[in-house]
Amino acid sequence: MTGAALLPLAGVAPGASAAPAPADAAGKPAFAHGVASGDPLPDGVLLWTRVTPEPGAVPGSGKGAPVEVDWEVAADKEFAKVVRRGSAKAEAAADHTVKADVRGLEAATTYWFRFTADGVRSPVGRTRTAPAAGTSADNLRFGVVSCANYEGGWFASYRHLAARTDLHAVLHLGDYIYEYGTGEYPEGDGVVRGVEPKHEILSLADYRVRHGHYKADADLQAMHAAHPLVAIWDDHEFADNTWSGGAGNHDPATEGAWKDRMAAAKKAYFEWLPVRPSTEGTTFRRLRFGDLADLHLLDLRSFRDVQASVGDGGDIDDPDRTLTGRAQLSWLKKGLTDSRARWKLVGNSVMISQVAFGSVPAKFLGPLAELLGVPKEGLAVNTDQWDGYTDDRRELLTHLRDNRIQDTVFLTGDIHMNWANDVPVKAADYPGEAPVATEFVLTSVTSDNLDDVLNVAPDTISGVAEAAVRAANRHVRWVDMDSHGYGVLDLTAERAQMDYFVLSDKTDKNATSELRRSYRTVSGSQRVERTDQPVR
Repeated sequence: MTGAALLPLAGVAPGASAAPAPADAAGKPAFAHGVASGDPLPDGVLLWTRVTPEPGAVPGSGKGAPVEVDWEVAADKEFAKVVRRGSAKAEAAADHTVKADVRGLEAATTYWFRFTADGVRSPVGRTRTAPAAGTSADNLRFGVVSCANYEGGWFASYRHLAARTDLHAVLHLGDYIYEYGTGEYPEGDGVVRGVEPKHEILSLADYRVRHGHYKADADLQAMHAAHPLVAIWDDHEFADNTWSGGAGNHDPATEGAWKDRMAAAKKAYFEWLPVRPSTEGTTFRRLRFGDLADLHLLDLRSFRDVQASVGDGGDIDDPDRTLTGRAQLSWLKKGLTDSRARWKLVGNSVMISQVAFGSVPAKFLGPLAELLGVPKEGLAVNTDQWDGYTDDRRELLTHLRDNRIQDTVFLTGDIHMNWANDVPVKAADYPGEAPVATEFVLTSVTSDNLDDVLNVAPDTISGVAEAAVRAANRHVRWVDMDSHGYGVLDLTAERAQMDYFVLSDKTDKNATSELRRSYRTVSGSQRVERTDQPVR
């Protein structure tokens, strides 16, 4: 089936309106927010939808009677060969969202699925199960995205991923939604389209409305209908610079208790995304894809200590401060040690590579500081990243080195730039000290980066800053500070390769995409290298 044929399956077409269809005036239910699947296993997958049971029962309203929803999984798009079926109840307590954790499927197999409520059928989705344990797939291919600010532009990256028929899943590395009120980020003329609710989201109803508004986007619906999603959260699913006890964008005096806001945000997240909650209702978990890859997914917001001040070496290097939390770090180390997969992928919401900015020209310090969350006077580190929690990083990277764990690849979002990095234990000793891992960092879908902040054309003056960053950080093999887009990660037994695709214009609803660069790491090398052979 062609990629273009997938879009009508989702009930949308390229460039279609993002406005959801209302519930039937006669009281019939509607599937206004599409369908989705996620967290593929060798024998199953998690299905998702949201039912609008009656007019007025919109997201966050708490209105609407319970609705019985049937689901079907078929081996063919015509549903002549239904292999699994069941039912679930859509209720106001879960914002009329529905999840079905389907098991008993065949490994490494494509399926189609749909829902029915009171005779009304949902759009059709396509999904795929993971390879079975002990099997060696020829390749695995993932779309990779992060940082989708609704007001910052159109979700063309999702449209381009939806049109591909070669992906096993899409990996979302965080900032699936943003919490800001309209016109707060970006400001003024930077707003491409308005978001709902218009105020900063604080309550459970607010977070539900925001998720529902995102899910009404046609390109987002198309991506979800075309591929299973594997997602972790970062900070903006809650508030900017979230930590376990608060956030930079949260004032308890005017916005209430942080624990209540975080609980509301987590509840809405698990209602609205096809994600299985794990220990303590977080997103850290592990998915296995045969013998080719293990995917270790991190939650770097729920357990972390408050961010240190830049330049405060005592806090930054304090072994009692943590980014991951002890339980999660121990879980990750053990999982990496025990893994028998060729590739150990780590879904990592903030950059693990060390980065210094001492030689960046002064005129770039302010804009880079705004993007990276660091002070505008003499940059040293971004303390929201692993750079602010050096003991956790040292423990993890030393573990990789001392246990001779090879082929660990960190997949990262957050900072609205593309990077390809070698990851040594100590960047100051590189290249004399061999790297122990590699890192591919993906830029944003729409969230502002350097050219947006400076209000200049892309690829005009950013080259100066990029060269300065590379000069100060020899393990950084490439950085692109201006582009928006997505990645395609392709794995074989021989190499892991990231193709970086960039959009023509994030403010254009019909933006095109093109390949900007490709980087790979050859198995056993622990180094990234540029390649002129993109994935086909």
